[in-house]
Amino acid sequence: MIKVGDTLPAATLMEYSEVEGNGCSLGPNAVDVQKAAAGKTIAVFAVPGAFTPTCSAKHVPGFVEKAAEFKSAGVDEIWCLSVNDAFVMGAWARDQKTDGKVRMLADGDAAFAKATGLTLDLNGKGLGLRSNRYSMLVKDGKVVSLNVEGPGKFEVSDADTLLQQAKA
Repeated sequence: MIKVGDTLPAATLMEYSEVEGNGCSLGPNAVDVQKAAAGKTIAVFAVPGAFTPTCSAKHVPGFVEKAAEFKSAGVDEIWCLSVNDAFVMGAWARDQKTDGKVRMLADGDAAFAKATGLTLDLNGKGLGLRSNRYSMLVKDGKVVSLNVEGPGKFEVSDADTLLQQAKA
């Protein structure tokens, strides 16, 4: 499993864009994790699935509400990762009103989750292999804090916890 001090793995995530601009076409666009993280401080959080109860009611809203505070604490971007496709993440972004606050990034084939060792096996529950719920603070591609939830928990990966770590 990835740990504090490790570099983010080489992986490509997908982001749905509803408007063209800055080299982004309409629809899914590839995001090279290492290039996108270079030289930035990023608050990353991952959820087991888009539109799921805890993720939609608590996890994403916390980061959306605290986006300005993260910026004030020196965080350049907030990323939400989920093992869903870019179209689902785009629809969830609209639903959660994340535009300009949280980048909703799809890890469609769980490549990033596998590379970090932060997978959650929900086979038998109809959900397949997913990402564990966690948050991490990343500076210039290196993990400086990591908060991994226990099974079925939402206690340490929330926006308030990561914001306090960003301020430290």
